[in-house]
Amino acid sequence: METNYIAKTLFGLEEVLAVELRNIGASNVEPHNRAVGFSGDKAMLYKANLWLRTATRILAPIHTTSARNDEGLYKAALEVDWGKYLSLDQTFAIHSSINSTLFNHTLFVAQKVKDAIADQFRKRLGQRPSVNTDNPDVTIQVHIFNDQVTFFLDSSGESLHKRGYKVAIFKAPLSECLAAGMILLSGWDQKQPLYDPMCGSGTLLTEAALIARNIAPGLYRDDFGFTHWPDFDKALFIQLQKEARAQERENDVEIFGSDVSMQALDETRQNLESAELEDAVSLKQVAFEQNPTAPAPSGMMIINPPYGDRIEKEDMVGFYKSIGDTLKKNYSGWQAWVLSANLDALKHVGLRPSRKIPLFNGPLECRFNRFDLYSGSKKDMYANKEPNAE
Repeated sequence: METNYIAKTLFGLEEVLAVELRNIGASNVEPHNRAVGFSGDKAMLYKANLWLRTATRILAPIHTTSARNDEGLYKAALEVDWGKYLSLDQTFAIHSSINSTLFNHTLFVAQKVKDAIADQFRKRLGQRPSVNTDNPDVTIQVHIFNDQVTFFLDSSGESLHKRGYKVAIFKAPLSECLAAGMILLSGWDQKQPLYDPMCGSGTLLTEAALIARNIAPGLYRDDFGFTHWPDFDKALFIQLQKEARAQERENDVEIFGSDVSMQALDETRQNLESAELEDAVSLKQVAFEQNPTAPAPSGMMIINPPYGDRIEKEDMVGFYKSIGDTLKKNYSGWQAWVLSANLDALKHVGLRPSRKIPLFNGPLECRFNRFDLYSGSKKDMYANKEPNAE
């Protein structure tokens, strides 16, 4: 039997996530703002948690009703038979999101729903399950849009960006979901070399290796929200894990990473080793603007340079200008993508972007700009293109 689900994601990655969902066989895929709706059976729910690279969590709706005030919200929560989803010996947590003039405080909404759940259990069983906001067995999401209230079970538990392989974190790390989304947005074919010259703790590199070898990112963890549900099918989950491992492939595509910081490279190595991907990436300590030679004659480059907010650079405009100068001088034949929230400094790369994609790195609004670094003249490049090439 098919059920409707919601896959949450980051702004700008909705279409990428929709493609991922179609690729794993989901039906009724429909992108929304920072989310994609889809349908599937229990196996599809488990596969979504195992396979989706750009989803942050997968929600299963259990009840939709209406409420216009606090008392109405309390009564709405009592309409759900919480004993079907939660037992006395389990812990739970509630998170809420609001887009309504009728309610204006997410913590109060969560508290009101918690009270209803506790009162329902006390009335029926004389006891109530405990709340655990750090590591709950069952996570409940409450979404309010105008007067419509929807209760969801969070099938993921911890956010899916927490793959389980990251053991070392350098300054201002990228989310794994964002890193994977950037790679998928770039159109990397998993055959041409890929290079991250400011790799930090290696999130882009690790995610690229996972994509190249078709490794399901959810295989690094066994604990998901759905593994604590009463209807959890352990045998089905184990079978899907085995099938995912069987789909892994060898790929000797060249993936390069470098950074000026030896600490960053040490942490990248730790994370690659944790993911069992240390053989997939070549690392080098060097400042990008001081590296005289490209690691390959052509390829795809993805850069997440400092923005000047959490990582200080004295002269951000000069720094971004040096990125552009290095690209023009040493990377003819490459395609470079640069993500930055420093939109003023980004203009000083000195190259005209062929694409500008709005993305968010945490709360920071960014642009993900593509620069085509052609050999010879621009006229020659277009003359050599096939008529229907992008």
